[in-house]
Amino acid sequence: MNSFKDTRVLTEAALAIALAFVLGLITIFRMPFGGSISLEMVPLILLALRQGPWVGIVAGAAYGILNLMINPVILHPIQVLFDYPLPFAVLGLAGFFAPTIRGAILGTIVAVAARFVCHFISGVVFFASYAPAGWNPYFYSVAYNAAYLVPSLIVALVAGVALLRALEGARPSTRQMELREARGRVV
Repeated sequence: MNSFKDTRVLTEAALAIALAFVLGLITIFRMPFGGSISLEMVPLILLALRQGPWVGIVAGAAYGILNLMINPVILHPIQVLFDYPLPFAVLGLAGFFAPTIRGAILGTIVAVAARFVCHFISGVVFFASYAPAGWNPYFYSVAYNAAYLVPSLIVALVAGVALLRALEGARPSTRQMELREARGRVV
């Protein structure tokens, strides 16, 4: 948690949140009851990979709260938790993986899967009444959330790997330098 005392980390987190916000406004497709295909997850996942899970979790939760203020769909206080701060906070789980191409791929898959679980729970508990007649609420929640999260995962994987490769020439974060020294080679 000492990362939050570093001005560079705070600045990078603020920029990631701002960039996620702007990229979230540019959507490829928007679902009727919330959720969209966009690049909003990419800066938050890259932040987690570069600065670690705790920075990623806090920045993701902050972004989720910002997203709630701008695009609210509120049915219940617990639903708000499972649709806004939690699903974006869990994107920080990508930070448990090394900031390598392989780590970015695995971290992104784990982070988006965790986000899916949050939205799935919200869908089953709070949005089941929107399911078409005869649909199982569990199946409806899986289908609805997968309809935008699977394409978003693909977009995040492609963009994240491309950006991570582009950032290899940039000044590495403290976490990246520590991992490089621990491995005794360039990551």
